[in-house]
Amino acid sequence: MSYHPHASEGIYQGEKAIWLRASTYEAAILPGIGANLIAFRDTDSQYRFLHEPEPEEMEAFKARPYSYGIPVLFPPNRYEDGEFRWNGNIYKFPVNEPATGNHLHGFVHSIPWKVEGFGNDSNESWVTLTLTVTEGHSVYSYIPHAFTIKIRYTLSELGLSQHVIVRNDGEALMPCLLAFHTAINAPFDPASTADDYRFKLTIGDRWELDERMLPTGRFQKLSPGEASMKAEGLSPFWESMDNHYTASPQNGRNRMELTDLRSKVTLVYDVGTSYKQWMIWNNNATEGFFCPEPQVNLVNAPNIKQELDREQTGLFGLEPGEIWEETSRLYCIKERAEAEYGATAAVHSQRSQQR
Repeated sequence: MSYHPHASEGIYQGEKAIWLRASTYEAAILPGIGANLIAFRDTDSQYRFLHEPEPEEMEAFKARPYSYGIPVLFPPNRYEDGEFRWNGNIYKFPVNEPATGNHLHGFVHSIPWKVEGFGNDSNESWVTLTLTVTEGHSVYSYIPHAFTIKIRYTLSELGLSQHVIVRNDGEALMPCLLAFHTAINAPFDPASTADDYRFKLTIGDRWELDERMLPTGRFQKLSPGEASMKAEGLSPFWESMDNHYTASPQNGRNRMELTDLRSKVTLVYDVGTSYKQWMIWNNNATEGFFCPEPQVNLVNAPNIKQELDREQTGLFGLEPGEIWEETSRLYCIKERAEAEYGATAAVHSQRSQQR
């Protein structure tokens, strides 16, 4: 089924949603739960690209939205002892990960956002969502700056586009810290299995993490598997991953590619080069989904004791009135497996036929 571009209000698993449709794609966004883009599907092929909650999982999703859809993290990932030291200030966050004694994932992924508008034209459908923080807002008590985060999602025959803006609306320099905990299904094709999937990621160096999952400021040598991750690719579940890397764009692009060797379809997640870091988490190598997470800044960057270049850490501030923005896109390339993986795909195809 091919859709004329259309945007509408609707319901997703009992929650208010904005639905976008265009070409063979549909997507759902939950304004009341952190502006999470919870579903991105190809209805012709029955592909579900994002990890979605089942009806019985909705309460768990609301309590911990990190494993579903595209949650917004601001600030992203872990901060030592719930403290954030930057520009002569100390920001105090709740310690919400008792096992490590850290703060985890920020404050905007589960609170309501405003729907600024939605609509469509002959080529695409779209929705714009904003979070405006001023004094008295729940986020302001932890990040005492006036600022706006604006996200525009657009759906067309070219896939799903995301345009994000962070604007400093206050009178003092503010830190710009952002990531997306994007949860990708593997398999996304209901006729395939996790064994059918290989992925690539444009990683550079691996950050060494201590026992509290905080960077030491040093790098670790990539293992042979990690070297494959940035070259020919391997299974998303090849080992348990909760790893942190610098981003190293290839051919000017910073992206994850996930290929279904059986159906010969590649999902591309191109995130833009302003994301200087990647986190990758695969839920203890549990088949079903994994999270390649584009991240502006190094985990715990303000608290790193070792002197590091700002280009390495991705830690920077926005002056009053200043804007940071970036775009990302999720889209499919079909008939890709043989060309990309060559003999690996051919062997896998033979094995699939034998099963």
